[in-house]
Amino acid sequence: MAIYDEKHEKMPRLELRQLQIERLQSTLNRVCRNVAFYRRMFEQHRIEPERIKSIEALQQVPFTTKEDLRRCYPYDMFAVPLRDVVRIQSTSGTTGKPIGIGYTENDLRHWTELMARVLSAADVTHHDCVQVAFQYSLFTGGFGFHQGAERLKASVIPSSSAGTLRRQIEIMRDFKSTVLCCSPSYAVRLATALEELGEHPEKLQLRCGLFGAEPWSENLRAQLEERLHLKAFDTYGLSELMGPGVASECQQHSGLHVNEDHFIVEVIDPATGAPLRPGEKGELVFTTITREAFPLVRYRTGDIASLDETPCGCGRTLARISRVCGRTDDMVFAQGIKFFPSEIEDALLNAEGVTPHFEIELHTSHGEDIVEIRAELTPALASADKQALLEKVSTEIETAIGLKAKVAFQAPGSIPVSEGKKVIRIIDQRRN
Repeated sequence: MAIYDEKHEKMPRLELRQLQIERLQSTLNRVCRNVAFYRRMFEQHRIEPERIKSIEALQQVPFTTKEDLRRCYPYDMFAVPLRDVVRIQSTSGTTGKPIGIGYTENDLRHWTELMARVLSAADVTHHDCVQVAFQYSLFTGGFGFHQGAERLKASVIPSSSAGTLRRQIEIMRDFKSTVLCCSPSYAVRLATALEELGEHPEKLQLRCGLFGAEPWSENLRAQLEERLHLKAFDTYGLSELMGPGVASECQQHSGLHVNEDHFIVEVIDPATGAPLRPGEKGELVFTTITREAFPLVRYRTGDIASLDETPCGCGRTLARISRVCGRTDDMVFAQGIKFFPSEIEDALLNAEGVTPHFEIELHTSHGEDIVEIRAELTPALASADKQALLEKVSTEIETAIGLKAKVAFQAPGSIPVSEGKKVIRIIDQRRN
């Protein structure tokens, strides 16, 4: 059970907390001095960085939101001169103006080391051939996994530009890829394409998959492990924070270890902003404590998870977050009931014959909320009698979310999947 950086991943909690405080104070002084947004915030709230001498005292600082970052586009959140920025990337801008993100040489060095930790925790070594099917673009995913794998001296295949699923599978087979890095929904598409081509996963060399960029369930993990004959690991990151590498699973699969020597994590009540206790689900908030070009203080991610600070069987002392179960901005409110799209995914996985690819459309009829779910059929059932399956899927969804939804089936491959970028799953027509 490999641990890449034992000094920091197994650091005693008291020492880790002291390291966090030292790095936090340095970060607060840097943003106050170099970022106008934070300087105004601190002045307005009469915050003196030198008085923040504990993690608990950090709660005096207001949150940073995605809207704050958008208003500062492209360079106003940078804490170093542009001449010191060696790479610029950005969010996709799918849900609004994109966010420009900068990296210094040290930032890239830290990111590479953290991604080496992520891959090592999944038992990736220099003997592996790592196929990175995340996009290489302004999106951070492909670069993060690529850098970490090269740091481990593994062979890396940057296959995101390969185009078709068939070509991805050819690369996987011909180059004997042992590790697959992509979004879980894209991995499902690869599994389906394998079945359509009559290729058995035993003919491949895959043994490990690192998946991220979107929430996914334990049910989907089980499906991917069965259909691709690999061991699946969850990873977590945001472009705003760095990219992938903020947290990841070890072999225990008992939560994702947060790299706390680089990030301070909080869980808050999304409605009130009040801190929640370990084990309680709420919104994840992160403070970067080693970022030079793009430091963030108390950044609200919108991701819903819980925190666990108990010891892990792997020996790491880093706290763990649960798997992300949804987002504050994709929680659906309809007919007085709240649910997350991940609950729809679980329901679809319980019904043989449909894929976990779906869209939710919300509209009103005579003042009543109507929920319509478009689910994608598997190729095997695309031309079969679908009435019995429709009834089963409708029942599974009603049981999962507590309300009746109109269910419609779509042809295989017709619903977009994530290749790293955000895919819009909810179409809310009620405000139109």
